Amino acid sequence: MIEQLRPGVSAHQARVCLFDFDGTISLIRSGWMDVMVPMMLEILLDLRTGESEAELRAVVEDFIWRLTGKQTMYQMMAFAGEISKRGGAPRDPLAYKQLDLDRLHARIHDRLQELRRREVSPDKYLVPGARALIEALRDRGLRLYLASGTDQPYMREEADLLNVSSYFEGRIYGALDDYRSFSKKILIERLIAASEFEGREFLGFGDGYVEIENIKEVGGVAVGVATAEPECREVDEWKRRRLAGVGADFIIPNFLCRDELLTALFPNAE
Repeated sequence: MIEQLRPGVSAHQARVCLFDFDGTISLIRSGWMDVMVPMMLEILLDLRTGESEAELRAVVEDFIWRLTGKQTMYQMMAFAGEISKRGGAPRDPLAYKQLDLDRLHARIHDRLQELRRREVSPDKYLVPGARALIEALRDRGLRLYLASGTDQPYMREEADLLNVSSYFEGRIYGALDDYRSFSKKILIERLIAASEFEGREFLGFGDGYVEIENIKEVGGVAVGVATAEPECREVDEWKRRRLAGVGADFIIPNFLCRDELLTALFPNAE
């Protein structure tokens, strides 16, 4: 279940662990691309540029993927840019973000409601094995951070509903209205600048381009969570290729391989 892309790489020096949220830990927003992509395609097709739906889909999926893990605002800015390239007059990216959020919230409303009413176990909407892996890393003494491109109020509520907030002891960060003021990259840079950690002491888990790239840029170890949602039992080959391409050291489909993964990350550990 574990693919080690760089033999010999380990996280034996790790002291801090950065987790992405959506698609890495949480499945509440599973299917978000099936909301965002059609919304963008509708608008681009209305421009009648002569491009086929398949051609436009490839354009949209490419920039969405490259920006996954950053604040949603960046995807909307890129989308507005694609409209401009085709001679259209884009709206403010915030308007597209709100349109996407409205459609997404309609899709996930029932999931949130059954969690709020405690009608289901929080683990129903966790990537399989995530809780046990997080607890194991906490018990090893790693300082845990949770960071997401989802708006901070939403992701903090969702972390509470999934009963994972306590593991991070307040170190939970999401997108802010001032989208330039925070990112996963900024968080990592701040921790290094404060002399709390060195780059090689970072371990990261994520299903998107951005968090893997950010961890590798500073010399840390990155685990690509290439899970095929929503069942999360197999590797999604589309995700795998992209995570491998940006430098992931390991690829996993979920966290059920916890013992094997911990052995690979921390060889010769007592």
